[in-house]
Amino acid sequence: MAAKADRGKDEDKVKSEPQVVPLCDVLLVLLIIFMVVTPMVQKGVDVKLPNALNTIEMPENPDVVLSIQTDGTMYVNDDKATKDNLRTLVEEAFLTAGEEKLYLKADQQIEYGKIVDVINILKNAGVEAIGIITEKKTEEAE
Repeated sequence: MAAKADRGKDEDKVKSEPQVVPLCDVLLVLLIIFMVVTPMVQKGVDVKLPNALNTIEMPENPDVVLSIQTDGTMYVNDDKATKDNLRTLVEEAFLTAGEEKLYLKADQQIEYGKIVDVINILKNAGVEAIGIITEKKTEEAE
């Protein structure tokens, strides 16, 4: 009789085990959402970049980016700039920058002379290195 009582006590014990299958499902769905959404999130000003065949990889998050839109509107990082305050904004941006390089992101429709004027302002502000951001040209686009 004692053996039956012991067996009954073992069966009455509560087994608590976490259910990890629903947790894994939720984590996989979140991972897929982040993988799909992350490339769509673009930082900075929307500019149609020119194509170039010979390009090099630029840093993922450059410290100082000058964006110039088709209408001539300029942005240093996300701050709107004019030709008058461009030098000041660039100098302020380089105070906190880790790299002494400015990346120029200009729309392909902008006249060459306007870009040269901006580069002259940048050189007067003490910018030594300017990287031009372009889209990688595919072999088909030639």
